[in-house]
Amino acid sequence: MRIRRTKPEPDPGAGRPGEPLPSAEPPDRVEPTEPAGRTDSVGPGDHTARAGSGDVLPGGRGLRLAGWLAAVVAALVVAGWAVWETGPPTEAELLEQAGLNGRRSLLVGVKDDTPGIALRKPDGTYEGFDIQIALMIAADLGFRASEVEFLSIETEDRARMTARNASGQHVKVDLVVATFSVTPARSANRAIGFSAPYLETQQSVITLKGHSDITSLTQLRGEKVCTLAASTSETEIDRAGAEVTRKNRISDCVAGLKAKEYEAVTTDTAILAGFVAGEPDLLEHHDIGLEASEQWAVNAGANEALRTLVDLSLHRSVTDPQDMRWEEAYERFITPLQAHNPREQIAGRTQPAVPEPDVRRWPWERGIPQREAG
Repeated sequence: MRIRRTKPEPDPGAGRPGEPLPSAEPPDRVEPTEPAGRTDSVGPGDHTARAGSGDVLPGGRGLRLAGWLAAVVAALVVAGWAVWETGPPTEAELLEQAGLNGRRSLLVGVKDDTPGIALRKPDGTYEGFDIQIALMIAADLGFRASEVEFLSIETEDRARMTARNASGQHVKVDLVVATFSVTPARSANRAIGFSAPYLETQQSVITLKGHSDITSLTQLRGEKVCTLAASTSETEIDRAGAEVTRKNRISDCVAGLKAKEYEAVTTDTAILAGFVAGEPDLLEHHDIGLEASEQWAVNAGANEALRTLVDLSLHRSVTDPQDMRWEEAYERFITPLQAHNPREQIAGRTQPAVPEPDVRRWPWERGIPQREAG
C-alpha cells in the first residue's frame, strides 16, 4: 500500500482567538490509493508484484526467481552426488583397494639375465628397459626408487607371480615386469591380470657367426634349437619340426649355443639383441619373417585395482607430452643394441597406445595433455 501524507480538514470554528482548539487528529493517515484488487501499472524501477490475496508485495518476482534457481542448484548437487557415489573409483580409492596404502615397499618380479632388458649386476642392482618401466609405474603408485624391491623371476613363474628373494626363498610379488607376452590363452587365465602392452617386438633367431642365413624357422627342421620354456617361442619352433630344448633362463640357451650344444636359439628379438650386442664377433641375428608380434605387458594378477593403476600410469606415459620416461628408457637401453643387430628391428620405437582407464574425476578437473599424432 502506498502511504500518502494528508492535512486535517479545517474546522470553521477553529482558529478563532479566545476559542479553544478542537481535539487534534493524528497528522498522518494511511489511505489506500486504489480500490482493493487493483494495482497501479508498474513503472520503471517498480518491483511490486501481485500476491494471491490481492495485496501487492515488494520484491515478489525476485523472490520467485531466487527460489527457482535454488531448486535447480539443489537438483544439480543431488545429481552430481549420485554420479560421484555410483561412478568408477578415484585414484585414491584404487590405491586403497589395491592394498598399497601404508606399504613401505613394492615387490616386482623381473628377469635378471637379459642384457638391455633386465640384468642383475655384480653389486646386486638391476638395470635395463624393463627395470625403468617398473620404476616409472612404481613412481606413479607413490613409491620412490629406493622403495622398489626387484626379485628375480623365471619364465615359468611369471603367471603365478612367484620370485626369488636375496635368500633364495620364493615369495609372492605385487607386479611382474618380465618380457611377458600377451596371448589369448594367458589372458583367459584368471591368475594373470595383464595391463595394456608397454613394448612391441617379434620372434627371431641367433646363431654363431658364419652360419648360413636363416629366413624361416622351417630351415631349422631336425636341428637342435634352444628356447625358453613356457614361452610363446616354443610353439612356433615345435611347429617347424626342430629338436627343441627348453630352459627356464635364456642365458643358459646362449651358453649352450656358444658351447655348440645347439644350432640356434630362438625367442623374442628384444631379448636376444643384448647378447648379440655383447659379443658381435661371435653371435649373429637372423630375421625369420614372422608376421605375429610379441606385446609385452605387466602382470598384476587378480588385483584388478592395481592393474587399473598400472594402465593409468602407461596411459599417462603415452599421452602426456611432458612425460618422456618411456622414450628415455628406450633410448638408453634399446637404441644402442640396434647397431649390432642391423637386420632386425629390435622393438617398436613408439609406446603402444593405451586406452584411458575408467577412473572417476570431476568434469572441471584438468585432463591429461594429449600428444600430437606422429
